[in-house]
Amino acid sequence: MAVGLNGTEPSARRRRRRAALVVLALAVVWVHACVTQHVVDSVADLDTDAAMPARIEVAYVRDMALSTPPPSAAPAAPAAVTPPRPRAPRPVKPPKPASAAEPASAPAPTVEPAVADAASEPASAASSTPEQIADAVPAVPAAPDAAASAPAVPASAASAPGFEWPASTRMSYVLTGNYRGEVNGSAQVEWIRLGTRYQVHLDLVVGPSVAPIITRRMSSDGEITEAGLSPRRYDQDTKVVLRERNRATILFEPGTVVLANGERRDSVPGVQDTASQFVQLTYVFSTRPDLLRIGGTVDIPLALPHKVDVWTYDVVEQETLNTNFGPLPTIHLKPRRTAPPKSNELSAEIWFAPQLRYLPVRIRISQGPENYLDLLISKKPEIGAP
Repeated sequence: MAVGLNGTEPSARRRRRRAALVVLALAVVWVHACVTQHVVDSVADLDTDAAMPARIEVAYVRDMALSTPPPSAAPAAPAAVTPPRPRAPRPVKPPKPASAAEPASAPAPTVEPAVADAASEPASAASSTPEQIADAVPAVPAAPDAAASAPAVPASAASAPGFEWPASTRMSYVLTGNYRGEVNGSAQVEWIRLGTRYQVHLDLVVGPSVAPIITRRMSSDGEITEAGLSPRRYDQDTKVVLRERNRATILFEPGTVVLANGERRDSVPGVQDTASQFVQLTYVFSTRPDLLRIGGTVDIPLALPHKVDVWTYDVVEQETLNTNFGPLPTIHLKPRRTAPPKSNELSAEIWFAPQLRYLPVRIRISQGPENYLDLLISKKPEIGAP
């Protein structure tokens, strides 16, 4: 080993050794922090699992086959007005004396065609969320007052002939996007049916599965009714690296929604939560495919952790997506905006596939022109054992 005149190493070599020791110390601290966080999360998971309804386990045995959807109903034509038949001219009679004059008859009333009522009221701009990517699934513009706009789902839809709730189904998505740089990940939506009880789970992972940057689990537990899904409880669990874990729970009681902060809000007929909305919309479109006519709108009331709103989607176009199992025709829905979006506002577009029981096969969440997450179905939906 080369040494200086005073028996010490050259200064450059000492600096390199010190830098290596600093890197090693930082690595040890990082590993220690990750292990500690893992232990804390594991203990928290035990507490969360004890408080949340137990997740129903399902064995998935086959892929969903593409089907031919029922034809959409044609737009209702206005009531036809039959024009009056021309009458033959009558001979002109000489005027009668004034004393014998008869009052002129009133003109026949004009028949007006029936005019359909508006489907929904305009929705206000989307509300921003405090989390960034972690809170981006899903968020769309909401109406200012949930009680002021009724959902576009009639109660009679439940009695539509031929409808059968799907067996337990799992959908897998590949996640791509941009948020201060390119991001990748995966997501799953799982619908579980056990008699009249249901569960819907949405699991989102941003980053590699072995060391994700962000994970979010959204779970809905409730009952299947004649009017569709009736949630009883919604749980949301978000973990972001080097940030405090965030949880939220919504409880659904008769006529009341208990928000995550404990506040109570009046419920709305047909109200859904963030997870159950996807399956509820699948049910709505299966029983009312006419709602997916281009140019139409679809309203759905949603209970969020801090408010209850009615969300409005516009049916904008038919679009064929290129998937891993071939081209797939879809119907594209976009959230309605009545004002220019703010820089921190989020919006979600959804593509539903009629050939896959109107399941959502693509979801794109945007925050401004540059930041977005795009979820695209990665394989055919999987069907659970009966």
